[in-house]
Amino acid sequence: MKKPFYITTSIVYASNIPHVGNVYEIILADSIARFKRLDGYDVFFQTGTDEHGLKIETTAKKLGRSVVDHVDYITAEIKRIYASLDIAYDQFVRTTDQRHKIVVEKIFNRLLAQNEIYLGNYRGWYSVSDEAYIFDKEYIEKGIGPSGDKLILMEEETYFFNLHKYQERLLKHIEENDNFILPETRKNEMVNTFLQQPLHDLSITRTTLDWGIPVLGGKHTIYVWIDALTNYISGFDLDENLTSPMFKKYWPCNIHLIGKDILRFHTIYWPIMLMALNLELPKTIFAHPWILIDKNKMSKSIGNTIYTDEMLKHFDKDTIRYYVLHEIPYQTDGNLTYELLIERNNADLANTLGNLVNRTIGMVNKYRTGIVKKAFTNKDYQINLRQESVNLLPKIREKMAEYRVGDALEEVMKLLRSANKFIDLTEPWNLYRNEKTQKELDGVLYELIETIRFAAVLLQAFIPATALKIFAQLNCDLQTFKSLEEFGGYPDNTVLNKPEVLFERFDLKKKMTEILEEKND
Repeated sequence: MKKPFYITTSIVYASNIPHVGNVYEIILADSIARFKRLDGYDVFFQTGTDEHGLKIETTAKKLGRSVVDHVDYITAEIKRIYASLDIAYDQFVRTTDQRHKIVVEKIFNRLLAQNEIYLGNYRGWYSVSDEAYIFDKEYIEKGIGPSGDKLILMEEETYFFNLHKYQERLLKHIEENDNFILPETRKNEMVNTFLQQPLHDLSITRTTLDWGIPVLGGKHTIYVWIDALTNYISGFDLDENLTSPMFKKYWPCNIHLIGKDILRFHTIYWPIMLMALNLELPKTIFAHPWILIDKNKMSKSIGNTIYTDEMLKHFDKDTIRYYVLHEIPYQTDGNLTYELLIERNNADLANTLGNLVNRTIGMVNKYRTGIVKKAFTNKDYQINLRQESVNLLPKIREKMAEYRVGDALEEVMKLLRSANKFIDLTEPWNLYRNEKTQKELDGVLYELIETIRFAAVLLQAFIPATALKIFAQLNCDLQTFKSLEEFGGYPDNTVLNKPEVLFERFDLKKKMTEILEEKND
């Protein structure tokens, strides 16, 4: 029986089309989900959209749309963008889904019945963009929220969630579970910034908000986090006892993958909410870093925002996937420019990977009429390449267990670089000219083809479309992790298909001119 593995992203706020920084998260989650599927897990990968709130209502009015039309449009666009990047999620939850609304109302009623929430009045400075009340004196004195919008003084009747009741219990859980908040720097940030002083009770309803989930006969509307965070369990069609067969199978979640900007809500509000409901906490909440554009945070006001559609006009989808997976660090913000994207495309994808596949298949076609003979050679550097191939999956398993996806992908690239060096060491063109070294040539070509197959099997988790192209050229369907247990699985006398260019190599100056002209049109 397969071991279950449940992975989620944060749900995208359906006010505007997500930029590449937002899309990075779904690509990262997709690579983890794909790897786990290949590794024999029963994976459930969920994403979705957060479609309620004042900001969405305000944006829809500005655009002259009804709120329903607006969220339908944005959600459809998000799904289209995900499809264009080969995102293979299992479930997409919308907070406007009826099943989600039902679960949110059940949770509110249970919290009310258990006296976990209480009625009061709230007066404070509110940021529409951040969808939060602001307590930081520095922002309040300036009258500007963290996202740069003007703070609004709001006062209304509201239900409060009693957070401080569970503060010590949460702190104890964090201290006893090293992997609960990752990376460790984020854990330290939450503990030192928020949990070393009394927590403010959380306002969870509004009387002035129309666009949301109504409770108590419509007198109050559920506000933001009780609504949004519930998506992680509402897709399991929970009954009155907040359980279901699917929930029992996949919960607790193995990893909530989120941006560092919403860490507090996921590592404080969500766990306390689950504690109050007597539900298990997720195993890991991983806060990934941001993508910076030329070392600056993406901002519409600066004009440096990059969108997926814009990138896909100029680059293969797997170039985008590869860059964000390989180049964005584990815990510090990563940098993206078109120049860097071109450089990485050329160096890693066109040269290291693409050239290796093209050269190798070309040599088999030229020297052996496209037929791969199963043979082995026994020089040290040939044995080393075989051993490096066999050792690859265990190394990657180790990296992926820690969610170090970029490091895992780099292990594949190391093998491909070794294979390129192997060609330089063995010089197949010279072996072909000598009648006495024909057997050795068969061995060299076979070892190259088998090494490429090993790499392609693992690349399925990161750049899946490219992996499929490689399998097609190798005329091979040995694509499982089980086929990597020993070197030599590629069948004898297999006829290769015609080699095709995997990635175009760009002239930096010409490509940048093309991109800038497109942006200025």
